[in-house]
Amino acid sequence: MDDWADFFSAPDDESAAAVKGFSPRRAFKIVPVGIYDPADAAVEWESLFTGESPQELMRAGEPQVLTQITNEGCYVFVVSERLQTLLATEGPRRLEDVARRWSRLRRADGEFIEEGEAASHLAELASLASTAAGQGARLYCSVR
Repeated sequence: MDDWADFFSAPDDESAAAVKGFSPRRAFKIVPVGIYDPADAAVEWESLFTGESPQELMRAGEPQVLTQITNEGCYVFVVSERLQTLLATEGPRRLEDVARRWSRLRRADGEFIEEGEAASHLAELASLASTAAGQGARLYCSVR
């Protein structure tokens, strides 16, 4: 995993937006992002779970960017409530299926994300989503 972006849980949008340009690891529980675009991944995961096309989800405003994107490319976005719920409630087999399909999708676009790594990553994110849901918090991503 690289150190350029992190998924994290926060109690509200204001708290999440405050980490723009920084790692949220000192203030919040995180799951580091790997070698992929996290905003695109969030849309792809939701698409794989729901069957809606990524284009439909993007037209609907997913993912919702909370902060203005700086010239350096720093921003914070919130994971959709639906994706957060799916991550928090789907069983291990469904998570593994989505991870395998996502890995193949990335490979078709020239990125290599090993299926086992994708499954492990999605399981970590699902755990974070479950914890966030139990605390009435939301999932976000800080890109820096």
